[in-house]
Formats: sequence, structure tokens, C-alpha cells
Amino acid sequence: MRYWLGVVQRSHVLRGVSLGIAQTNHGERAGLLRMQPGDGIVYYSPKATYPDGAALREFTAIGRIAEGEPWQADEGDRHPWRRRAEYDESAHAVPIAPLLEVLELTRGNRNWGLVMRRGQREMTPGDFAVIATEMGAGSLIP
Repeated sequence: MRYWLGVVQRSHVLRGVSLGIAQTNHGERAGLLRMQPGDGIVYYSPKATYPDGAALREFTAIGRIAEGEPWQADEGDRHPWRRRAEYDESAHAVPIAPLLEVLELTRGNRNWGLVMRRGQREMTPGDFAVIATEMGAGSLIP
């Protein structure tokens, strides 16, 4: 089992939660192929909307990758790759600021914002557990 961090604006995260899908890196296929059913996924949203939305810097959704293979959606002029995902709908958004010195991903890194610029990255089970606890998603704690 692996754990993934997706960096996506909140409005897109909320749409993904409502559709029961995971999508990262503007719908690129490669990152989704690394994910497997049962893997954990958490989304960090630097902004509410892109490009001019309010700054958030929050973890906005958390869940698990569901059974099934990635597929390519047809949205007219866009064809993003997606995977099914099951989200903990009782989870709540939490700011990253109080966790910066707790998470291995950001601890001791004055330029943590650069770390969070990648659209998708693997994270440690410990970091995932800390975020799941803070978000109230106890059923997802590894």
C-alpha cells in the first residue's frame, strides 16, 4: 500500500469528490498508473480556484483509490485520465501551517511551498496518518 499527495485547487478537488474520482497533474496518465486500489490519497489545495482564487494552503480531501483501472474521460476539448476513488466525506479541511514541522514532507524546509508545487508525489504512511487524524478521517489511518 502506498500513499499519495495530490496538489490541486479546492474547486477541482470538490468536483472530484462529488464524482468519486482521483485526478492529478491536469489529468496526466502516468501518475494514476502508479496508484493501486487501496492506496491512500490526500489533496492539498494552495488556492480555492485557479489562477486568481483566495489562498487556502489546506488539505481538502482524503480517501482511498477504489477498484478499477484508470480511464480517459471525454469532456469535449479535454480528455483527462482518472481513477475511481472513495473519499471520507466526514473529513474536514485542515490548514497545513500547524503541520509544517510535524510532516516529514515539510519539516525543516523553509521552502516547503516548492515541495508542494508538484502535482502528485508519494508520501510516507506516517505523514498520511498525521493528516488523516487531523482531518477526522480515523478509518483511513494506516
